[in-house]
Amino acid sequence: MKPRHPYRITPEEQRKRKRVLRLEWLTIALVLSIVVVMYFTMGSSQAMKTAWIEDMLALVPPLSFIIAERFRNKAPDQRFPYGYQQTTLLSFLVSAVAILVMGLYMLYDAASGLLAQEHPTIGHFDRFGLHVWAGWGMIGALVYSVIPPLILGHFKMGLGRDLQERTVLADATMNKDDWQTGAAAMLGVLGIGAGLWWADSAAAAFISINVIKDGVTHLRQGVMNLLDQRPTDAEKNQPLQIDRKLQDALEQDEAVKAVDVRLRGEGPYISGEVFVVMHKQAVTPEELEGLKCKAEAVDHRFYGLTVTPVGQLED
Repeated sequence: MKPRHPYRITPEEQRKRKRVLRLEWLTIALVLSIVVVMYFTMGSSQAMKTAWIEDMLALVPPLSFIIAERFRNKAPDQRFPYGYQQTTLLSFLVSAVAILVMGLYMLYDAASGLLAQEHPTIGHFDRFGLHVWAGWGMIGALVYSVIPPLILGHFKMGLGRDLQERTVLADATMNKDDWQTGAAAMLGVLGIGAGLWWADSAAAAFISINVIKDGVTHLRQGVMNLLDQRPTDAEKNQPLQIDRKLQDALEQDEAVKAVDVRLRGEGPYISGEVFVVMHKQAVTPEELEGLKCKAEAVDHRFYGLTVTPVGQLED
């Protein structure tokens, strides 16, 4: 069993990956602080409870990426001759399933509150001689829960786009959309204060639906990638035109008559087969290795391409 060679990461890619790891560790630290603040202020509000659970779910993507990154850097071996590149896709799929399941539970909990016509209350407390409504503390906690993820999501979105890392992009999307959760929960808290008993559960249901939408979107993308989907843009999920670029580059070689390719995504990398029709029948191993090097030089994401000479291309 011959394992394929390890992926040769570029210095720029290495620098960006280290930056993503730092951002993910910072995300975990800040989200943990948000979870603590939300726990001590949520009271009996269903919307606050749902927002608190969503904040805990925000820990899943960064933890998945950090764990997957440790395995992906391992060189291919006899047991896994193709390497560990798919660990990022597996972590992405696990994150999506966890988010979807929790979103469904949150929606059930919110719907149960609406059907039962629960009437939550928010009390008061005395501070410095003032009678203060506890809802203001909840709103303050929600404001804090929105700002750090919004800033971190902006930075991670650009890095995820550059690295074509779906787990990072999913994490960044959840972070950037967190303001919707905060706004909905604030409306739910204010609704309780205004005597609208249904506002709290309705806000919780809205948050749950957003979580379910994220889970379904990420689950669909994860399944498609595990099924060896053609290379697609990690953010827009649209096919990349890199196959045409590869064909054009190899067809410029004087020894090549025609080229066809079959490519698949392996996380942020691209692998597959290149079929070439040569002008001459006898092709040396050195010539094939030269074509392989030329093919992999087209884009730094190409990894483990195989070049196969054929008599003619299939329709």
